[in-house]
Amino acid sequence: MSATAAPAATSPFTVLIPARMASSRLPDKPLADIAGLPMVVRVAQRAAQSAATRVVVAADDARILQACQAHGVQAIMTRPDHASGSDRLAEACTQLGLAGDDIVVNVQGDEPLMDPALINAVASLLPARPEASMGTAAHAIASLADVANPNVVKVVLDAQGLAHYFSRAPIPFARDHVGTAWWQGAAQAAAPGVAALAGFAPLRHIGIYSYRAGFLRQFPQLAPAPTEAVEALEQLRALWHGHRIAVHIADTAPGPGVDTPEDLERVRALLG
Repeated sequence: MSATAAPAATSPFTVLIPARMASSRLPDKPLADIAGLPMVVRVAQRAAQSAATRVVVAADDARILQACQAHGVQAIMTRPDHASGSDRLAEACTQLGLAGDDIVVNVQGDEPLMDPALINAVASLLPARPEASMGTAAHAIASLADVANPNVVKVVLDAQGLAHYFSRAPIPFARDHVGTAWWQGAAQAAAPGVAALAGFAPLRHIGIYSYRAGFLRQFPQLAPAPTEAVEALEQLRALWHGHRIAVHIADTAPGPGVDTPEDLERVRALLG
């Protein structure tokens, strides 16, 4: 699967890739072989095709560190007991001596098909939106099944293109058109008012984030939000505490990530 040509970002930025060895569904996931390379190395090589000034893996295990070093990928060791990827990246920012205004993009270590152009787009959000503490991405959902799927995280934006709320539930919820693809005008014949919503598609959140390093160091110190606990979505902590999240709307869905052995085989077939 080829990546879209990556345009230059507006400001320098660092890509940080959190990589932890423990995975209940796919043991030793960062080291899973994909066409002759460990997955975490594949992710780092993909990120290096972006405009990032550097790409660094934040590892929790010496084996990840060794695999990265063997393939010329910069990696640092972080504590193994971090509760989340954000905590791990906060430590990485401190180790790397990043200044408070430096831009950091968090690319997950199980995204070997991440588009470098998407990395650039998310990195460019914060210089353009000084009121935002974070940036992320989303794309229009085409499938009614995806709207109903709790594993597909949805986001609703406000008038300024900032995140209003994230949820595993179908949002916005079409009260009068349950079971229809209302955003495609499917209910138009039965309900004339739906015509105005054609083109207003629900959005699937894409799990890539940009931060200013100072905010990333602050984030783990914020009290967890009740909404975060209910939805199991860490980004809701930022909204709960009044921080804004800018959202880039991508034209297409990103390539599949790797959570399960089946996902791994799918990606191997694409890159093999």
